[in-house]
Amino acid sequence: MGIAARSCAVAACLAAAEATAGGLQAAPVELAPVPVGARADAPRSSASEGTVTAEQLANRPRLRPGELLEIVPGLIVTQHSGDGKANQYFLRGFNLDHGTDFRTTVAGMPVNMPTHGHGQGYTDLGFVIPELVSSIEYRKGAYYAEEGDFSAAGAAHLELMSQLPRPLATLEVGEDGYRRLLGAGSSSLGGGTVLAALEASTQDGPWTVPEDTEKYNALLRYGWRNDAGAWSLTGMAYSNRWTATDQIPQRAVDSGAIGRFDSLDDSTGGDSHRYSLSLDWVRGSERSETRATAYFVDYDLDLFSNFTYFLDNPADGDQFEQVDRRRYGGLGLVHERHGEWLGRHMHQRVGLDLRYDDIGEVGLHRTARRQRLSTVRQDGVEQLGTGAWYSNGIEWSKGFRSVLGLRADHYRVDVDSDNAANSGKDDDAIVSPKLSLIWLPTAKTNVFLNGGYGFHSNDARGATITVVPGSSPPEPADKVDLLVRAKSYELGLQARLLPALQTALTLWQLDLDSELLFIGDAGNTEATRPSRRQGIEFSNYWTPRKGLIVDADLAWSRPRFRDSDAAGDRIPGAIERTASIGVVLNDWHGWFGGARLRYLGSRPLIEDNSVRAGSSTLVNLRGGYAFSPRLRLALDVFNAFDRAVNDIEYYYESRLPAETPAQDPPVGVEDRHFHPAEPRSVRLGLAAYW
Repeated sequence: MGIAARSCAVAACLAAAEATAGGLQAAPVELAPVPVGARADAPRSSASEGTVTAEQLANRPRLRPGELLEIVPGLIVTQHSGDGKANQYFLRGFNLDHGTDFRTTVAGMPVNMPTHGHGQGYTDLGFVIPELVSSIEYRKGAYYAEEGDFSAAGAAHLELMSQLPRPLATLEVGEDGYRRLLGAGSSSLGGGTVLAALEASTQDGPWTVPEDTEKYNALLRYGWRNDAGAWSLTGMAYSNRWTATDQIPQRAVDSGAIGRFDSLDDSTGGDSHRYSLSLDWVRGSERSETRATAYFVDYDLDLFSNFTYFLDNPADGDQFEQVDRRRYGGLGLVHERHGEWLGRHMHQRVGLDLRYDDIGEVGLHRTARRQRLSTVRQDGVEQLGTGAWYSNGIEWSKGFRSVLGLRADHYRVDVDSDNAANSGKDDDAIVSPKLSLIWLPTAKTNVFLNGGYGFHSNDARGATITVVPGSSPPEPADKVDLLVRAKSYELGLQARLLPALQTALTLWQLDLDSELLFIGDAGNTEATRPSRRQGIEFSNYWTPRKGLIVDADLAWSRPRFRDSDAAGDRIPGAIERTASIGVVLNDWHGWFGGARLRYLGSRPLIEDNSVRAGSSTLVNLRGGYAFSPRLRLALDVFNAFDRAVNDIEYYYESRLPAETPAQDPPVGVEDRHFHPAEPRSVRLGLAAYW
């Protein structure tokens, strides 16, 4: 479908959204978001947690929806393939890949995918419409009883709006074929409030091979109250297809064979969908509150990649397909109560998490131009995770309180592999205690001491594997533990140095029993090593006047393997320094805008630190004017100084068509492989309200 035809389809979607929103009444039923997790107004228990609002998010320049998470101090979001694929995340000395060790939820639904076809913990936020995010609650470290799998480095919880003050229609156009249409509105209906939104976008990007992205999002939410409490029913639908430009070898660019934005395989890319239905409920009294979320998600991904080009298959190339088709559902329950114990205020919270993944197919196939040549492995997996937790906060005196937490998790998996030797069942359990001590030496200063255990799960296929997929004769493979222990500590200081300035300084350490083990690109497992990360974070948030926000976040990390190995002690891809400085102006005589500088420091690409990725600094700008309360015009400039930097870099073997034919076993050329950041681009957006 051409861009013109797609624009017509988008316009039809927009008209439908406007029709839905047209019945907006002056006083719709007020319904607050219903989060399952910590309350946004609860006292902080660490210096590295916080909550941001829609006002703080509104005028931050944002190239992709996943960059919403860059509101978390120290977190960097990039992309190493097409925009239909999950982003690459960096935080606290981690290259988090696509989400491992950072837990994300949207409207109470977990986003991370265990036993995923591309990577463990895969977190694709393409289904989020940024304008509908009401708040983001974030926290770092393993100190929170309510946070389970994938949360060793941290977690972020995105809540969605229950209603809009006015219907909204947005049209955005930009370079490289970028087009986006959004229609959203809310109305009173049957004693409650309905919110509807439709989004459609297309783009080609700066790539020689057009990305030809075609993305659609829809949301329908209905909230109501009755004697049983407050309810919210949310349906979401997401569909995307794209052509990707994967990372390319530096030697090919240096020789002039290809350019920075060229591709060595013009048929990589994929398509994906996500359909979900969730029900939230909350009921409270003066001293207690109970909240619940039930959800169901239908998810599908076909992803075609080629990272080594002609190393393994000189005739047809090394393209491969990763497949993930699953349905998953679950339940989250939280009950909290305020009371007294020995005359001291006590806040108790107890919760239960259930999640069941029915993965009909998770597979890895050798392909050429998206046509299957052979299957490396193909599995069906059933995975059940249960978690129960308890948190007890006691205010021992006016200036000192504690939060004690305990979490227990149990995982059970059943793998049905195309190779019977790799089929099997496994289960694992883990108990994670937590403790936070909070001291208030002055009315404007908090000191936090935190410690706790956490974990991440490994791919279920790695827990039952016995032979290397595709090996002939069969080679034995080592199984791995299903759950991997994490342990973290933190000392933090939070102070209000000036009436409008909040500052936080944090010293932290995080140990993992092993880095993530299953290699999704190869269909095999590799026992990696225990690691330790230490770091310092310095965050500042200043509001000198209403509507003006200035923030500055600096982070330094020291990631290392903990054991002794001749290869070296550096963790490939682990970040060491990041910085983010920004300003947001929400309203000044009709003008609004924002500017952000983001720095991602150099990092090792191999264990001996002899090859390192270059650092990158990007500046994004946003400016606009509100002609009236009904009409706003905005201009975004991304990579404003047109820096030729990279979003991601790797170091490994590959082979180009003109290089020496592959041997048995294959021998390629070790080289730096990179995916460039997009060059300067401009987008213009017009938003209408009525």
